[in-house]
Amino acid sequence: MEHGARVHLLAAAVLAGAALLGAAPARARVLMSQKDALAVAFPKAPPERRTAFLTDAQAKAVEQTAQAKLDTKVWTYYVSGSTTAYFESHLVRTMNETVMIVVGAGGTVAFVEVLSFAEPDDFMASDRWLAQLQGRKLDDELVIRRGLRNITGATLTAESVTRSVRRVLAVHQVLNAPPAK
Repeated sequence: MEHGARVHLLAAAVLAGAALLGAAPARARVLMSQKDALAVAFPKAPPERRTAFLTDAQAKAVEQTAQAKLDTKVWTYYVSGSTTAYFESHLVRTMNETVMIVVGAGGTVAFVEVLSFAEPDDFMASDRWLAQLQGRKLDDELVIRRGLRNITGATLTAESVTRSVRRVLAVHQVLNAPPAK
């Protein structure tokens, strides 16, 4: 093999290797720490951290109300005044996403913030898409293609975030239900 051919072959191998490295799977990206997210949710005063241990009956009620599977009966959340923040992690496609769902007065979504996203960036929900969740309550309209727009090319993200919001709103309802008489 001539020297020039070897140089071209070596250059092609290096370029192919570089292309493969560039095509490596996306790593989890932390967009905001929990501490920073809490500062956004509670700008005036630090919230009180609480932990709830749902009973089997409460967990069943959450799943029925949310129409979504509940992965844990232990919920840590943060409260200040009429605002409550929940952190929820879920699988999107094959990787996890963590969101903070802030519930305001009346049990409606104040806002949703993405804290970490391990899928490719193309699949992440935009701020504009997340904004449509503001003011939403847990009802039959809190569903993709009904009361919520889908994300073109990222349907799994839209569905997983929507399920998270539904779960959190259902947990919030159960935790704030008046005591049984």
